[in-house]
Amino acid sequence: MKRHLISAADLSRDDAVLILDTAEEMARVADRPIKKLPTLRGRTICNLFFEDSTRTRISFEAAEKRLSADVINFAAKGSSVSKGESLKDTAQTLEAMGVDAVVIRHSASGAPYRLATSGWIDAPVINAGDGTHQHPTQALLDAFTMRRRLVGPDAGIGQDLSGRRITIVGDVLHSRVARSNVDLLHTLGAHVTLVAPPTLVPVGVETWPCEVSYDLDSTLPKADAVMMLRVQRERMNAAFFPTEREYSRRYGLDAERMARMPEHAVVMHPGPMVRGMEITAEVADSPRCTVVEQVANGVSIRMAVLYLLLGGNEPAASQPAAAPTRTDA
Repeated sequence: MKRHLISAADLSRDDAVLILDTAEEMARVADRPIKKLPTLRGRTICNLFFEDSTRTRISFEAAEKRLSADVINFAAKGSSVSKGESLKDTAQTLEAMGVDAVVIRHSASGAPYRLATSGWIDAPVINAGDGTHQHPTQALLDAFTMRRRLVGPDAGIGQDLSGRRITIVGDVLHSRVARSNVDLLHTLGAHVTLVAPPTLVPVGVETWPCEVSYDLDSTLPKADAVMMLRVQRERMNAAFFPTEREYSRRYGLDAERMARMPEHAVVMHPGPMVRGMEITAEVADSPRCTVVEQVANGVSIRMAVLYLLLGGNEPAASQPAAAPTRTDA
């Protein structure tokens, strides 16, 4: 693996499968009475969040603490950033404190890349979401969830998602989750179709490794997984569709549409869900919906990423009895 995790496009197939396989080991820790490993004891990780977050921030913090790392949580609100401090000065402050890794979420696309390549800080940088650009750990946890559901936890070890058909529906234009998933799923061999109103399809999408459709109903019978995206009104400065009702009628997933999917197919959502808009309550609460699993799997994936980037010297999840050690981290 590379030293930083900035974009899902940076991951090779072998990198991605290694992370997914390591996450399977980490997932077993969640079944133990004490959900903690000593792997990163003595390491300090800073969660540098310039943008509001609930799931991602808490997930990273849980992953760090389960690996026994010391955690510094930094929020822009109430910090010197709100007084005008630059990213450079913040990074140099963290460098002076001796942090071993930085998890950054920022509203500006490219901020994590800038931090990783600037020389301001000598530590691995993990992108927890930057603007409308990338969210690589979300794509990894989505792929992990798909592999577990469509292949199986044990049967999936070492495998990718070759031949699987994934449909991503909704506000692709403003979605870093969609971009990251297209990159990673293509790397893992899946066939991706984007479905959205023409106004919510990005310029240049024809260069992406996926297909584009404007008709949700035609894609459902062939999909192994359907990922619904939230309409990100906070990033919109114009009217991208006539009304919420019209959007929901054409691009929302309800029970009738879900019934057209193959029996094995799953429904996914990166959260937060807007029930009644892109997804109905009946679908969101269905056993076929993996939203809660995605949250749990996010902790395992982020534990795996931290373990691999920070080079844990112990087995990823050692057992009380003798277990084989890892030397490839």
